[in-house]
Amino acid sequence: MKKYLVIFVAFAVLAGCASKAPKEQEPAKVETGKPSIAPVEVVRQPVVETPVVTKVETPQIIANPLKDAGSILSKRSVYYDYDSNVVKDEYKPLVTAHAQYLTQNRGRKIVIQGNTDERGSREYNISLGQRRADGVKQMMLLLGVQETQIETVSFGEEKPRSAGKDEAAFSENRRSDIVYDGE
Repeated sequence: MKKYLVIFVAFAVLAGCASKAPKEQEPAKVETGKPSIAPVEVVRQPVVETPVVTKVETPQIIANPLKDAGSILSKRSVYYDYDSNVVKDEYKPLVTAHAQYLTQNRGRKIVIQGNTDERGSREYNISLGQRRADGVKQMMLLLGVQETQIETVSFGEEKPRSAGKDEAAFSENRRSDIVYDGE
């Protein structure tokens, strides 16, 4: 009888462990009727096309503004009236632009060369050329340029730009030239 009891218990255990076939899940119920939230208005946005880049653009090399003909920094001469060392209003933007360049480039240095026409004695012209160069220097110093960046020299009448003997030639020679280091 023990034998039957063991078989019966084993059978009962096996019967209890047997798995039942899983029930199929019922499909979700779909309700019909009014929705519980307000309808959303669909706003159509205009289609914006993204441009397609067909070639890779290389960055442009920034030209030296001191040599760019379109830059005010390419202009280097301040012209004066006869027997004057006053910087005319029309040349103040030029001096200001060079002063700004020098304040942004503290390693750069300039020489301001004062020049005159041939009228007057040699000594007077050297003195006038120096006053012209010093006037431009003083203006730049007031605009923030360091004194160590500027040197002045007078050539008087020794470096004329024009060899003529009329007022047009004389006016070309009455000038201060801004010369950067390495030029």
